[in-house]
Amino acid sequence: MGLSTTHLIIFLVIIIVIFGTKKLRNIGSDLGGAVKGFKDGMKDGTDKAADAPADPAAAAPVQQVSSAAATAKETIDVEAKTKA
Repeated sequence: MGLSTTHLIIFLVIIIVIFGTKKLRNIGSDLGGAVKGFKDGMKDGTDKAADAPADPAAAAPVQQVSSAAATAKETIDVEAKTKA
């Protein structure tokens, strides 16, 4: 009890009558663009993974600020500006 060729043709004609050819063309181009973007994103993800160093110790050192005084100089007091 599968779909024959005539069933598929009738189904496609009904879809074209309901949505119109312009909307179907837009849907097709949007779907194609989404698939292309997905493939490009997957390719970029694998390129970035290949470019990343395997050894975390070989990565650039991270600078950490341990002094609270250094962060206090950079902190902006929003309430003090609005009270003045």
